[in-house]
Amino acid sequence: MEKNMTLDKPASSREWPRLRVEDWTATRDTLHMWLQIVGKVRLAHAPLVNHWWQVTLYVTPRGLSTGSIPDGRGLFDIEFDFIDHQLRVRHSDGGVRIVRLEAKTVSEFHAQTLQALREVGIEAEISSGPNEVHPAIPFADDTEHASYDPVAVRLFWQQLMQAHRVMEQFRCHFVGKVSPVHFFWGSMDLACTRFSGRRAPAHPGGAPNVGDWVMVEGYSRELFSCGFWPGGGDEGAFYAYAYPEPEGFAEHPAGPGAAYYSRKNGQFLLPYEAVATAEDPDQTVLDFLHATYLAAAEHGDWDRESLEDHPDRWDHLRGS
Repeated sequence: MEKNMTLDKPASSREWPRLRVEDWTATRDTLHMWLQIVGKVRLAHAPLVNHWWQVTLYVTPRGLSTGSIPDGRGLFDIEFDFIDHQLRVRHSDGGVRIVRLEAKTVSEFHAQTLQALREVGIEAEISSGPNEVHPAIPFADDTEHASYDPVAVRLFWQQLMQAHRVMEQFRCHFVGKVSPVHFFWGSMDLACTRFSGRRAPAHPGGAPNVGDWVMVEGYSRELFSCGFWPGGGDEGAFYAYAYPEPEGFAEHPAGPGAAYYSRKNGQFLLPYEAVATAEDPDQTVLDFLHATYLAAAEHGDWDRESLEDHPDRWDHLRGS
């Protein structure tokens, strides 16, 4: 276990758990590789959806899941259970296999996961190494990453749950094209993206160990994206950016006083620790997301009248 962290009780739905990035870096980096392996299984089986939405994972009441993946005329899914610390592979024909989540190398996890899939009848040919990291050690050869602190992993999942809850509230104000709140295993972040409806200039690419064509698909339409990832602050950060970034975006007020525009990252950041210690953490995040969206929409001349609506617009008719 990295450092001496204890979890006295499960976080309630309104608590914002605390987890310093430096206290779980080795576990985070190992878990990142495990998430990539599972994400690539979904990538290998699911048909393309715009902006690669078919490859993402989803926050669940127990961890992170692929959701249903097609397999011929059946379905299967894979879920990281961060309560019982198991990777659970389930097939619609009734087959179930378990891989223990515990300290082990990426190489071991890779072999065990592919074996579990084979035992339920799934041949998963995935690419050999990770994306969006450098160096990119092939999964089968990676004996460097081998840490698993179950307390830290559970705290991280609880952070994702809180972020997911609030991001869903933010998402419901938009009636234009908008992504689910979903987890990208390449960059290891929880994201939600709104679109103006206009095409965007071809993305220049440049992400480590990712083909430029992948980024072209991901950023093919003008967008505002926001989310949470375990970086950018002592305890992670909420982020927000626009592509293409309109003139004036970086100078727009970002809501909470702790939020700022990072020239290095090309995005607004709100440190997680500023949220967790706020009098109203939920509202702090919502203020940040709404303010930075306005920066994109106003400076980018989005058609806000047709893209936005209030989520309570039908409340007066409920129960009638």
